[in-house]
Amino acid sequence: MHDVVIFGKALRKNRIPLIGAALLVFLFCGKVSIHADVAGTTTSNLSIEPITTGLRVFTCGNSFHAWFVPEILQDMAQGAGIKGHEIVGVSKIGGSRAIQHWDVPDDKNEAKAALRAGKADVLTLACMLQPDDGIEKFAELGQQYNPNIRVVLQEFWIPSDKFEWPYKGDISLVNFDASSISDLRKMHEPYFKGMDDYVRALNAKWGKQVLFVVPAGQAILNLREKIVAGQVPGIEKQSDLFADKIGHPRPPLEALVSYCNFAVVYRRSPVGLPLPAVLAREHNPKWNDQLNRLLQEIAWDAVTHHPLSGLPQQP
Repeated sequence: MHDVVIFGKALRKNRIPLIGAALLVFLFCGKVSIHADVAGTTTSNLSIEPITTGLRVFTCGNSFHAWFVPEILQDMAQGAGIKGHEIVGVSKIGGSRAIQHWDVPDDKNEAKAALRAGKADVLTLACMLQPDDGIEKFAELGQQYNPNIRVVLQEFWIPSDKFEWPYKGDISLVNFDASSISDLRKMHEPYFKGMDDYVRALNAKWGKQVLFVVPAGQAILNLREKIVAGQVPGIEKQSDLFADKIGHPRPPLEALVSYCNFAVVYRRSPVGLPLPAVLAREHNPKWNDQLNRLLQEIAWDAVTHHPLSGLPQQP
């Protein structure tokens, strides 16, 4: 496993709700045909159905993704009764762009080797602030050896609540609790737009949806908004989500981000899954089933409102 740490430190890794019959059919049984706007001017038929068998997943990313998502995603798949989920491999580079994982020498590049061997059904990626050529290179390599591969790009939260990387100035002055939600949304808007425009352009180039977006950053903004409104049991302040001034996640945030990834990777709602190990092992009475259910609902809401998640959109 290629594992290079440039900044930060590695962080740790029931009911089924009563919902409408139509939603149950979509989530667990049926096959839904929708039109997805791939390029903004053309459409492509996508066949979408929940995935009930385990997938082979390779992950490349930084400490906002690769440090915790693979193991938690596997745990969530098991909690959903999905058998055969496999962590094919993980490439970790702190603060990385996708191209840095691509540029790892071929004799040490486990991601390229796995793609060339056709061992991955899904490749998950994360990169800092701006999309880069590594995304396209990985997606094209994957398609050569597995035409049905899905490449999942996680849009995360801006580090230190400041749209720059690396951070300039005195990071000790970062105050997550002083950030207003409206300002945070304005700050994230160009980041989300840049990622989405890049994804749309590549999907249009290929004539099908190969790249999918995990809207983790959008889910986190929604969670922070609820925290400010006093609507999140067990979490009183925005800063309670973060382990440091950079914004590395604490367990509840790790769970939320992983639920977003689960929803996109397996095309199904995480609502109703049992308390994941990332929360259970902390033995924090405030991080209970009630909080877990809220995190699941926020994740599902974000995914089903993002046009590039690969799932039918809620109005």
